[in-house]
Amino acid sequence: MRPTRAVLLVAATALAPALLVATPAFAADGTTASTTVTATTTTPIDEMPEEDLRVAIARILADEDSGKGVVREANKALDGTVEDMRTFLKTGYRLAQAEDDAVAIARILADDDSGRAVVREANEALDDGTPEALRAFLETGYRLAQAEDDRVAVARILADPTISDALRAAAEKAIDGTPEELRYFLEVGRYEVDG
Repeated sequence: MRPTRAVLLVAATALAPALLVATPAFAADGTTASTTVTATTTTPIDEMPEEDLRVAIARILADEDSGKGVVREANKALDGTVEDMRTFLKTGYRLAQAEDDAVAIARILADDDSGRAVVREANEALDDGTPEALRAFLETGYRLAQAEDDRVAVARILADPTISDALRAAAEKAIDGTPEELRYFLEVGRYEVDG
């Protein structure tokens, strides 16, 4: 690692708690790096001096959730020109995040435990292919699709005539619950029921 990058990373890591609170996260509504970076400064990216561009990219590198694509492209931008850094902050970050999101979705699809709804929604997000669709699936679509699959799993438990009355009551309560309650019932709750 180059000494300047090491200094930037140390500085960004030390400032990360304050910077992360001041910088809004990307959202599924299409928020871009341009608006994220300028949210903490009043200077548009095109007018930011080199030092501010480097600090903005160092913040991204300091985020432990940055994936391989984001890290790769951020490092390329830091090794490049001022214009390369601006391009990364305007569009490159969003595209690299989309690449990382596509990899995360592919991993979900490769999981043998992924149910029909999860597979359907994951494939729809990948087929759409836009950064917004990929992010939306990971932020909300996955949770909702998993809940759909979990409801089917609980319904199968309820369809078994040999289950105990206690398990039936717990399953009936869980099937009308939140996605988190469904998941808890399937992973833990059904094994805690007596009888």
